[in-house]
Amino acid sequence: MAKAAAGKTNWFAIWVSVAVVVVVALVVALVVWMNNAATDPGTPPSGSGINQETGAVVVGSGSQTLDTYIDFMCPICNQFEEAYGDEILDLVNDGTITLNIHPIAILDRYSQGTAFSTRAANAMYCVAEADPDAAVPFMQAMYAKQPEENSTGLTDDEIIAIAKSVGVDSVDTCITDGTYKKFVASMTEKTPVAPGASGIGTPTFAVNGEVISNSTIPAKGQFKTLFQ
Repeated sequence: MAKAAAGKTNWFAIWVSVAVVVVVALVVALVVWMNNAATDPGTPPSGSGINQETGAVVVGSGSQTLDTYIDFMCPICNQFEEAYGDEILDLVNDGTITLNIHPIAILDRYSQGTAFSTRAANAMYCVAEADPDAAVPFMQAMYAKQPEENSTGLTDDEIIAIAKSVGVDSVDTCITDGTYKKFVASMTEKTPVAPGASGIGTPTFAVNGEVISNSTIPAKGQFKTLFQ
């Protein structure tokens, strides 16, 4: 009897071993998938008006550069645009600077679950890709209708209407599908931290590649001194 028992195949042990191998394989696959998902930069927007590497919407071609990192839910970004927008465009138009606008999303938590910051940044890319010349007018129009923090933000249809108001009527699907949401997320992670800040904030500025503190922004009417 002992010999007969010893000669039997222990199927229970075999099935347990197989199950362990399967579970380990599934765990490994899950970890790989999660890592890929976490690092997936998404589909980059194309077109001459967008720097795919930096995520900047490029305006102008001046030898000096101003990089602005903005969130469309950020009231201070809106205030900055109201105070300095015209001066900055004057510097673009006279060939002094290239303006690099980085639409990012750090304030989704203030839109009651609608991810307005991400959707708005995505829309900025959609518009800039379709018509680079409409990017700044779209940004200005979005600020003009900026929702309050802790509201639900603008709907996709309202954002589409704003795009149409600046002459871009071919981005409906890009906006509703969130084509560049992952790209927005990956670019947001690359936002530099301003001197003295504890983390990413908006607005953030870089002059000729050097990130500056907001406290060093000159008085209204004197913005050009940053480039002299």
